[in-house]
Amino acid sequence: MGLMTPVYAPWRDRAGRVSGLRILTLAVMILPALRLFQLWAMDLLGPEPLEAATHETGRWAIRLLIATLAITPLGRILNWPKLFQLRRMIGLGALAWVLLHFVLYIGDQNWRLLRVAIEIASRVYLIIGFTALVGLVVLGWTSTDGWMKKLGRGWKKLHRIVFPVALLGLLHAFIQSKADTSQAVLLAGLLVWLLAWRALPGRWQTSLPALALLSLAAGLSAALIEFLWYALATNLPAARIAAANLDLTFGPRPAVLAGLVAAGFVVLAALRRLVGKRATA
Repeated sequence: MGLMTPVYAPWRDRAGRVSGLRILTLAVMILPALRLFQLWAMDLLGPEPLEAATHETGRWAIRLLIATLAITPLGRILNWPKLFQLRRMIGLGALAWVLLHFVLYIGDQNWRLLRVAIEIASRVYLIIGFTALVGLVVLGWTSTDGWMKKLGRGWKKLHRIVFPVALLGLLHAFIQSKADTSQAVLLAGLLVWLLAWRALPGRWQTSLPALALLSLAAGLSAALIEFLWYALATNLPAARIAAANLDLTFGPRPAVLAGLVAAGFVVLAALRRLVGKRATA
């Protein structure tokens, strides 16, 4: 008998078959790291390459965490149960990126662990970020089938902390980004959409009118979050920044992008219905 490849390999589904979808997902999570390493090797990360790499890994951690939360509505809207198998994989990818983010931060502090501990304890945004990191570690550690059986019904309750973890991660990103909150605003609008979608009654979660209203709410919420951030946390003109959402001269602003990305779910739902009708015709 030949050696069998373990079914838990990330490129295989739960039945042990090689999955093109999982390979594609794995590539999406790994390729940015290879690109970051390439930029580092070519000395193209600016005057503070370690700091730049730290920020970029943090951004990817948040992106993948939001992507993890998007799997459930996307699978429901497309009626594609296979997508649900990607939640754990993408969640572990987010954990890998956030751990890399933390290791790079330690490196930026010259590997002085005592200094790292003092910095974290003395800065609010680092406390927030470290709390989110610990939450992700807990989620990743207990994501196995063994822990699911061990915790029983408590497993789902425990894994609901992914929502406060995402909120903490975004708050950390807002504070860290200082004046340029473009990425944080976009992701905040999408997180509002994801939370609001889960609050809908089940029969409305695939309703085109409900999804359209959620898209509008995502864009408006992102604009409001952006306004409040600049008004409360900076000395920049919050009203002028909010008004810039109406000016598309230089392309859509983050709040508008959040609404457009959310509107993509409406388009997908409509296409799914159209394909379903043609298949039954």
